[in-house]
Amino acid sequence: MRTKVDQPFLFSVAILTIAGFFIFSSASLGLLAQKTSVYSSVTFKQIFFGLFLGTLAMLAVSRISFKVFRQVSLIFFIVSILLTLAVFIPGLGIEHGGAHRWIDLGFISFQPAEILKIGYVLYLAAYLAHARKQITTVSGGLIPFLAITAVVAGVLLIQPDTDNFLVIATAGLAMFLVAGGKIKHILMIVLAGVLMIGFLALTRPYVRDRIITFLDPSRDALGSSYQIQQSFIAIGSGQMFGRGFGQSIQKFNFLPEPIGDSIFAVFSEEFGFFGAIILIGLFIFFAVRGLKIASNTTDPFGRLVVVGLVILIISQAFVNIAGMLGVIPLSGISLPFVSHGGTALLVALVEAGIILSISRKRT
Repeated sequence: MRTKVDQPFLFSVAILTIAGFFIFSSASLGLLAQKTSVYSSVTFKQIFFGLFLGTLAMLAVSRISFKVFRQVSLIFFIVSILLTLAVFIPGLGIEHGGAHRWIDLGFISFQPAEILKIGYVLYLAAYLAHARKQITTVSGGLIPFLAITAVVAGVLLIQPDTDNFLVIATAGLAMFLVAGGKIKHILMIVLAGVLMIGFLALTRPYVRDRIITFLDPSRDALGSSYQIQQSFIAIGSGQMFGRGFGQSIQKFNFLPEPIGDSIFAVFSEEFGFFGAIILIGLFIFFAVRGLKIASNTTDPFGRLVVVGLVILIISQAFVNIAGMLGVIPLSGISLPFVSHGGTALLVALVEAGIILSISRKRT
């Protein structure tokens, strides 16, 4: 039966997007201490590509039958892989700090891993829905799941982009579980993931430094621990009710990336403990309502896509917030709907549009 989109979910997306823009607007004032031209450019891209085009894209995608997503899933997955590999093309890809994660088109730059996330979820959902009777087997379930995920791992880890891969892998694991994967196989995958993180810590100094800094945040306060120390100062100075909108001090030449992965610390400084609880509550409501849509969807493909996209967004939010609070090692991952990145906001709204499309199909 065809129904309207899920109104509570749409409301949660609208509130997160609007609140996120106001949070970004305050945090971006820190750029004025650097260059006014940078502030103008960043703000314009956030408004035009994120809010304007993102909203239009969400509304358009929400009107597309979710069956179309299944039909194009393989092609979309392949294109997203090729696009992600394009970061290594000289003159097109951008190298920063030894990493190749961005594509520069002149008028805009974007991270193709964001598009790969959607491609992975759509194709994995299509496969798991098709092979749902063989999911509990090694040949029909475990090996194909690992093979699809390994392709994404190979593409992202050579950039290197460990953070986005871990978020994608978390979403994939949730989809595999919902599809009917054996708990034994899931535990094997988790163990393999822990071993892989250990291997990365041994072979990649930046991963090792993050873990060491997490275990001892006080070490090297002007070096590897600088960001977490500044985050603690910002969050702590916010106390219960915050300094007030626009009143953050740490965003001015203290917090690295105040409009990027440190934006939650800026928000907590301005709105305090209660503000942080409200923002986290919004993400929780988004996740709960999204999973409610999944539970109400009878189509296996639609259900798996919703689970994958919801877990993608909520796990990324958790990794960002938990990192700023020192609960897990810091990552360079952004806060969905809030952090700087017009194209990242656009992609997040497209993901919401896909979920809204599937919400039309009810039992």
